[in-house]
Amino acid sequence: MGDTDVGEVAAPKRGRGRKALKEKANIISPSSDEGNVPSKKQQQSFEKELLEMQEMLQQMRLEKEKTEELLKAKDEALKQKDQELKKLHKLKEFKPTMNFPVLKDNDQKKDKKKGCSETKRPSPPYILWMKDQWSEIKKSSPEAEFKETSNMLGVKWKTVSAEEKKPYEEKYHAEKEAYLQIIAKEKRETEAMRLLEEEQKQRTAMELLEQYMQFKQETEKEGKKNKKEKDPLKPKHPMSAYFLFTNDRRAALLAENKNFLEVPKITAEEWKNMTEEQKRPYEEMAKKNREKYALEMEAYKQKKDEEAAHLMKEEEEHTKLQKQEALQLLKKKEKTENIIKKTKQKKKQNKEDKNSDPNRPKRPPSSFLLFSKEARKTLQEERPGVNTSTLNALVSLKWKELSEEDRQLWNDQASKAMDVFKKELEEYNKSLASQEQKSE
Repeated sequence: MGDTDVGEVAAPKRGRGRKALKEKANIISPSSDEGNVPSKKQQQSFEKELLEMQEMLQQMRLEKEKTEELLKAKDEALKQKDQELKKLHKLKEFKPTMNFPVLKDNDQKKDKKKGCSETKRPSPPYILWMKDQWSEIKKSSPEAEFKETSNMLGVKWKTVSAEEKKPYEEKYHAEKEAYLQIIAKEKRETEAMRLLEEEQKQRTAMELLEQYMQFKQETEKEGKKNKKEKDPLKPKHPMSAYFLFTNDRRAALLAENKNFLEVPKITAEEWKNMTEEQKRPYEEMAKKNREKYALEMEAYKQKKDEEAAHLMKEEEEHTKLQKQEALQLLKKKEKTENIIKKTKQKKKQNKEDKNSDPNRPKRPPSSFLLFSKEARKTLQEERPGVNTSTLNALVSLKWKELSEEDRQLWNDQASKAMDVFKKELEEYNKSLASQEQKSE
């Protein structure tokens, strides 16, 4: 029994020791489940890496926001530039609705040289005679060249008597007189139109400026381009037989839940397989529509032609009125010029009447004129062959360079001459008065 008791007690001790060893091995061994649990150091490093990653992400978000803001700003700048370019493009397309009849009339005469006229100059007597004699010379010497024929006629013209030349000269003078009248009339009309154009320049400029400002305001308000407006009165082109058929079939095909893109394909295939009898009603309808369209277009064209003719007539009347207005302006200008001319002539006549009496004393020259006479002589001796303008400039320069004393000498001479003139004029006036009393 003692042995058995000892054995029974010893056995569990050995078992507990083995379990303890196994627990220790399990803690140390990484293959066990408890070995998968991370240590504190590993947890700290992991948290640190996580924080770094979060900071990087935050930084990347900030950079992304900044780039998005920059892109938005660039887009807005581009949009503004685009709008400015559109405005500028619209401003370039400014087309005034004004009429410039005077300028238009001038544009038609651009190709002509100044002073030239459509009317031909009259041929001189020699040319008129040569035209009559040319055929006779050619008959006598058909092989003669142009130069030889001209020389022969030139020699013959010298022998022609004054009586034979007379009819050609009379014809030339008559044609010349008519030509000069036409030229004078054309010149007068041109001058009148020029005056009218000058008067209209300011008014035209103001109207053009108003239109431009209005156009600029409209372009700033409107962002989109205005489409070209179609004439609502113009008849619409009729549909063909095929399109009339498709219009009938479209509603039925769409009701059958056919796709909008499939409808044209189906109608095209059906039209292709249709017989002539099936197509006939559509073709007849299309023919009637074409006939109706032709009649409407003819009436429309006729109306347009009438409008164009009416506009042309109005333009012609306007041009006539302008010419009349221009001639009135020219007459007004000529009248003003005549008044000015007559006034000048009257003043000149009065002056001549005053100075017509040879006994009337003449006004003495000024101090500068007295000096210039002397200075001119010396300068001509010093510089022979000098022109008048240079001489005058040199004289005036010398006069400016004179001292006060030297200038006073010339002033004294001029004042003495003036005193003498006044005394002579007083005596002359007294003698005139006494003569008038005697005559009365």
